[in-house]
This record gives sequence, C-alpha cells and structure tokens, in this order.
Amino acid sequence: MPRIVVAPDGRRLAVEERGKADGTPIFLLHGTPGSRLGPAPRAQVLYRLGVRLITFDRPGYGLSDRMPNRSVASIAADVACIADELEVDRFAVVGRSGGAPHALACGALLPERTTRVAALVSIAPHGAEGLDWFAGMTESNVFEYLVARAGPHLAASRLASLAEEIRADPESKVLSLGREGSDSDRRVISDHGLRRMMIRNFTEALRHSADGWVDDVLAFSSEWGFDPADITVPTLVWHGDNDVYSPVGHSRWLAKRIPNATVRIQHGVAHLDALSVLPRVLPWLTRELGRQTG
Repeated sequence: MPRIVVAPDGRRLAVEERGKADGTPIFLLHGTPGSRLGPAPRAQVLYRLGVRLITFDRPGYGLSDRMPNRSVASIAADVACIADELEVDRFAVVGRSGGAPHALACGALLPERTTRVAALVSIAPHGAEGLDWFAGMTESNVFEYLVARAGPHLAASRLASLAEEIRADPESKVLSLGREGSDSDRRVISDHGLRRMMIRNFTEALRHSADGWVDDVLAFSSEWGFDPADITVPTLVWHGDNDVYSPVGHSRWLAKRIPNATVRIQHGVAHLDALSVLPRVLPWLTRELGRQTG
C-alpha cells in the first residue's frame, strides 16, 4: 500500500518507496500518463547501488488528489513536501519523458535540496526560442498538444475519451507506442516483463479519471513557471536520436540553455530506451550525496 502524504493545501499525495531504506534518496518522476507504479529498476539493482527510490503520483493521477491549474513548477513544492514527510533533507531527482520537465523544476526551484538532476527524453518549454517544437514529433502527440492549446475543455474531452479506451484495454496503449514509435521502441515493448510494468502503470494512472493527464498536457503547453537557465545544480540531459514522441531537438535546446549541463545523445535508440538507461544513470545521481555521506 502507498504512503499518503498530505500537502499544505490538504491534497493527498500517494507515495511509494523501493530499494534500500537507508540508501541515497532519489525521486523518480513518472511519464505522461503515468503513476508511482511506473517502470523502475529492479529491487536488486537498487540495493546493489544503495538507492532509496521514491516515486509518487502527480496530482490527478492514481491516488493523488488533483491540483487545478498547476504548472510544471508546481510539482517542486510537492517533492519538497514529500521529502519533509520522509525526513529527507537532500536528494537527487530523475524524470523520464513527462516527468523530466518536473525534475528540471526541482533543480531550478529547490537548489538547496536537490543535489543532481537527470532529464531523460524531455520536452522543451512551450515557445522555446529557436526550436521548431513539433519537428520530428509523431502525429498523435502533435494533435494532443494542439488540442491542449485550443483550450482546457477540449483537452479534457479528448483525453477523457482516450483514458476510457485505455482503462478498457491498457495493453492496447502499450502496443500503440510500438506501432507509432521506432524499431527501438518496438524492441523495448517486446520484453514481456517491461510490457507488464507499463500496463500496470497506465492502469493505475487512469484508475479514476484523466485529470492528471489533462493537467500535464496543459502545463506543458503553458509557461513552465521557471527558466531552465536558472538551474545551477549538476544536470544530465539524455536522449535517443530516433525519438518521435519527444524529439531529440528538445534536449539539444535544453542542453544549450542549462548552464554546465552534461548532454548525452545516443545514436540508434528512441523514447522507450530511457527505461533501460535509467539503471545506468543512478550511479551518476548518487555521486554527490555519496561523497558527503561516505
């Protein structure tokens, strides 16, 4: 069962912990749509690396209450609230796909507590100067963002219908990622264990409504509430150059904007390969806290 943390405004946040209880605390922020039960490194990997992995449902997903009109920046306060409840002073943050902009928010807005940030297959801010935001993006994602920009009511109607379809057959959502994606994405989905984790992730994310999904897309289609240029903590930006869901140009833009960012563009891989990259990113995330506590 998840731990329920109550935010200062009374909202409930559903939190899960995995790995080593006294290990290096790392927040893993899920994709869009997604939940605290999303794909994560296996327990033995977390124990071997000495990682205490913390996940939670963003507002409106799973068992977490909705936060109307939230921005990307809003999630940093929820991360701080959960860290306080868990008696964690400093922590690293990694976000994948839709979780990546929220991880960057922690780097920008919680620099005294966030030691390192990793943004895997992130999108760039809406209206990013000099970036053709939709270039190389799959048609379904382009349509999703265009609907969001047309207004919240249209976005809510569109995504509520999609969420109903996913609840009826969550495996179809996972398989559609392979159909629209690259050969690399299809290879990832062919892994039975990973496919089951993704199905569980989508089922939990949309168990009650599409509210979290709607609010994520609206937040991505609006001002983020911070400038990536304000991030001063060590930041890793990773992307596969065959990504059609959040094209690699987005991470290249972020890498130029974030001071002293480390950028890793991997050839021949795509969006879902971020799932297999995550275990290799964890040692980088633990580095600073490891020096402090070692």
